[in-house]
Amino acid sequence: MIKTPRGTKDVLPSESYKWQYLEKKFKEVTDLFNYKELRTPIFESTEVFSRSIGEETDIVNKEMYTFNDRSDSSLTLRPEMTAALVRSAIENSLTNTAGVQRLWYFGPFFRYERPQKGRFRQFHQFGVECLSSPNPDSDVEVLHLADKLIKEIGISEYTLFINSIGNKASREKYNNVLVQYFNENKDKLSENSKERLDKNPLRILDSKSPDDIALLDDAPKISDSLDEESQLHYNQVKEKLTSLGIKFMENHKLVRGLDYYSHTVFEFQSNLLGAQDSFGGGGRYNELFSQLGGKDVPAVGFAMGVERLLIILEESGKFDNIEEQIDLYIVKATKDDSVIYNLISKLRDNGVILNYDLLDKNFKGQFKEANRVNAKWTMIIGDDEISNNKLTIKNMKSGEQSEIDFENILKFNFKD
Repeated sequence: MIKTPRGTKDVLPSESYKWQYLEKKFKEVTDLFNYKELRTPIFESTEVFSRSIGEETDIVNKEMYTFNDRSDSSLTLRPEMTAALVRSAIENSLTNTAGVQRLWYFGPFFRYERPQKGRFRQFHQFGVECLSSPNPDSDVEVLHLADKLIKEIGISEYTLFINSIGNKASREKYNNVLVQYFNENKDKLSENSKERLDKNPLRILDSKSPDDIALLDDAPKISDSLDEESQLHYNQVKEKLTSLGIKFMENHKLVRGLDYYSHTVFEFQSNLLGAQDSFGGGGRYNELFSQLGGKDVPAVGFAMGVERLLIILEESGKFDNIEEQIDLYIVKATKDDSVIYNLISKLRDNGVILNYDLLDKNFKGQFKEANRVNAKWTMIIGDDEISNNKLTIKNMKSGEQSEIDFENILKFNFKD
């Protein structure tokens, strides 16, 4: 038997309604903020990610699905969306107008990682990006959208952590201070962090190694290296979040794993996920457009892991009270198909979600099937019903039965 590749998962019909629930919420909330959907190809030129994410990162070195096509061009299944979206914005001149581009996306992404709870090699993300505004207001807007979405989908137990990694000058200053501190304690660093010390020292702040965590308590804070511009931007973000009533906690160790971030960074965490408690995050990235060959365009955004959102909703019992139901199951007790199919067509044209027997089951078997598909109503169509011009309908929850004239059946509300 051929099975799904390791780190991938089928979404079965018994689970698909949960995904559709989330997708509906994505659309409803982004509409409230007037964000428009952008879709990009699932694979891109490898350079899109190697130039933006950074050659020295684990994503580029170890996790990307990269291959040469028949013309020997190097292509990569997208490991994240921000770089692909920026490529699209540059190529299609989306930011050449004076206005702000408010964009959202949803789709599959690919990383060769060790599969574990909430982490797959093909995973799905929802995200938004706000392009062209350098102001703290746009940071706050995407955070407001994220917070609104989390509440709308039914998650109440979560924490928003924020930090500032400042502008380029502030990061360079902090980088020097951090390198000096870790070099003085290099013998205490984990092997992984020793490698990061030469490539990307900021990533050490995100280490989960017990050895590193002990050192981080005394490490310099980036807040001490922020220049006036960076500190002002960060203060305004916090003030505006407070005005919106959005609760947050500051985490001076919080950094983003990709190289293109600046100023505000943030992360959403839930203790319902266990050790891998992050289900979304993002920040500002003012230098990514120029890295990918475009003009300087300030931008800010976030992404959320859909599989992790589903785990939180399942753990919190959100789906326990959501029933999958159809409106009507038609029980056939006649060979007169013309009457049945004529009625089926009219009912569906009227918006009624219905099923009927395709396996020539007997009367009892059809009612059993109606229960299996969780039909709200059943309708019996037999020779007696046709000759009397009346249809027998049954409420499957209460068990009550009644008769309705054929000509009145389209007026009946099968939704209740």
